[in-house]
Amino acid sequence: MIKEESYFNDTQRQASKDASVIAGVKVARIASCLDKKRGEKNILVFDRGGGTFDVSILTIDNGVFEVLTTNGDTHLGGEDFDRRIMGYFIKLIKKKHGKDVSKDNRALGKLRRECEHPKRA
Repeated sequence: MIKEESYFNDTQRQASKDASVIAGVKVARIASCLDKKRGEKNILVFDRGGGTFDVSILTIDNGVFEVLTTNGDTHLGGEDFDRRIMGYFIKLIKKKHGKDVSKDNRALGKLRRECEHPKRA
C-alpha cells in the first residue's frame, strides 16, 4: 500500500504507480483518504512477502501516521504458502489420476505458476 497526499492529481498518482513498478514493488492499494476523518484511527497492515510475513499497527491522528509496532516472521511468506498449496495438489493428482508429478520438473514448473497466479491477480 502506498499512502499519497489527497491533493494529488491523476498525473501525480500515476507517477507514484510508475515509480513503484520501476522499483519492483507491486502496489495493491493507494491510500489517499485515510487521513480525511477527524480523530485518531488505528490501522492494521499485513505484509506477506516472498519469504516473510509482517504485521504493523499504525495510528493516524490529524493526518500524521505513526507506526506503533511492527512484528513479523522471517520464516513464513508467500513461498511457504506456495509449497503447501503445491503439496496439496501433488497429492490430489496422485490420488485422482495415479500419477506422481513430484519428480517431473516440467509439471512442477507449471503447477508452481498456477499456484502463484491467484496471488498476482
